[in-house]
Amino acid sequence: MDFQDFLQIVPHLDAVNLPGEDAHNIMVPKERLENMKSINMELVKPKKAAVMMLFYPKNGMTHLVLIVRNSYKGVHSSQIAFPGGKYEKEDLDYEYTALRETHEEIGVHPSKIQVLKNFTQLYIPPSNFMVYPFLGICRDEIFFYPDPVEVADIIELPLTTFLSDSIVVNTEMTTSYSNSIEVPAFKIEGHIVWGATAMMLSELKIVLNSVLKKINF
Repeated sequence: MDFQDFLQIVPHLDAVNLPGEDAHNIMVPKERLENMKSINMELVKPKKAAVMMLFYPKNGMTHLVLIVRNSYKGVHSSQIAFPGGKYEKEDLDYEYTALRETHEEIGVHPSKIQVLKNFTQLYIPPSNFMVYPFLGICRDEIFFYPDPVEVADIIELPLTTFLSDSIVVNTEMTTSYSNSIEVPAFKIEGHIVWGATAMMLSELKIVLNSVLKKINF
């Protein structure tokens, strides 16, 4: 999608009612849904984090940036994610966290990002994080300077590809709650995107499609 066309969508985004868990659950295996019902947030006391779902123009076309995390001793090693990270006590709020972490991980300065909307928070049981997603745009072309410690690669996903149903798949995975289970996922540039990132992508996709339908784009 041409970026100037995408900018026509932007004014309509704020009025959209978020589908929340209904959108998240599309990308969740039934087994995890059952496990989630038994979680008491007051007892687990999740850590806090925030991520940025960032759209920007590349050669005039709209793209969404994702990162490939480096390998490390942790549950999210080598996974596909949005730029973002842990809330620090010095942060003003979760939006500040998302902007700060985006700058640290991929080198995009907060001054270049217009934050449009916060999306539905999401709990990640394996790492015990509550994640707060934000939707942002850069109106001009940008360059990425990934942090080599945290980021192995950057994926520049065209919006047209993201909105296509062809990238939604079911695949067998080993998870924290099963050695072999069929999970819904997005297949993006040869990568399987599942779990929390897929759940956030699901809500984002539904919101964008609802706006496109509303304005008969």
